[in-house]
Amino acid sequence: MFDNLALAFSFVLLITVFLWFLMSQSYFNEEQNVVERTSLVLFSLIGSMLLVSFNNMVTLFLGIEILSIPMYVLAASDKKNILSHEAGFKYLIMGSFASGFLLFGIALLYGASGSLNLMDVQSALSMDKVPYFAYTGIIMILVALAFKVSLAPFHFWTPDVYEGSPVVITALMSTIVKTSVFAAIMKLFLWYLYPAYSHYVEIVAGLIILSLVIANFSALKQNNVKRLLAFSSINHASIMMMLIIADIRNFMTVNALLYYSFAYSVASIAAFAVVQLVAPNRDEKLDAFKGLIYRHPLLSVSWMIALLSMAGIPVTAGFFAKYYVLSALMMSPYKWVVIAGLLASSIAVVYYLRLILILFETSKRGEAGQVTINPREWILLTVCVVLL
Repeated sequence: MFDNLALAFSFVLLITVFLWFLMSQSYFNEEQNVVERTSLVLFSLIGSMLLVSFNNMVTLFLGIEILSIPMYVLAASDKKNILSHEAGFKYLIMGSFASGFLLFGIALLYGASGSLNLMDVQSALSMDKVPYFAYTGIIMILVALAFKVSLAPFHFWTPDVYEGSPVVITALMSTIVKTSVFAAIMKLFLWYLYPAYSHYVEIVAGLIILSLVIANFSALKQNNVKRLLAFSSINHASIMMMLIIADIRNFMTVNALLYYSFAYSVASIAAFAVVQLVAPNRDEKLDAFKGLIYRHPLLSVSWMIALLSMAGIPVTAGFFAKYYVLSALMMSPYKWVVIAGLLASSIAVVYYLRLILILFETSKRGEAGQVTINPREWILLTVCVVLL
């Protein structure tokens, strides 16, 4: 059912995919099977739009699978790189386990309510006596969706898959997957399943803290840009998850998730576009960015603005996104999570600044050669910078 919320998230997804196609044009020009790969991306888009509009547990499962299965194929699409094959296989295996948890959880909720319609499930969970296995079903669904958004301790696949996949596919994973799955989580747990989910909010808060700690301290020691951005995505997933423990009676919660998804998606597309331009031969070490400010100042400015927005530096879109999230959370009983979020954001600034300062290092200036940017990529970076 495409209500106003579904339409708003669908608009964010469409804008994200449009920017992604601008970014990926040079990648597709160099590859064969362009039609097949484009079709896979569009199938993922369809799955993501199902996830923001479902009102039935079957539609939820179909949305997850239509979104995920093309991603498994795309992650392994670089035939010349064994890491890409490993990434696709690992993503497939872990994703299959998550799908199994989701399907089993749906089956348990069906057994408790006698219906796959989520309004009927909500009514069943609001009764005085709820079967204990219904709570087990909710936990299993939560675990499955936590895997999809890389929430600790279900994040372990993320750095390897992000590193092994082609840059453009990594960008797609970090944007439309998170946007659509978080919209599904909010709709599912804060509306339909809230009568039972409210018993587990403290557990979710603990997972958020765990994710913040693991993501930020792991990112500090990374030397591969894509692995660092993978841990950064886990950090952002943790912040977005804060809205799932906020007070749903406050409409700011929905608006905050919508805005954060948009700001994070645009910043991610811009950042991965720069990675693709600077390290086209899969040399994604930090050394590839040394001295970039001297070789290509405008590209460096785009990189800096994307990272500053991710870090939540004032006047950027990322700053206002985090402000809206923390403001919504301040109206809930979990204000202590706000403190954890602020501390995590402070740590995140360190590794984002590291990615910026390396642009000015001169020890290997020019060693990586010149960067060639076509007009379409200039349009992409310009649009992203303006939006950020």
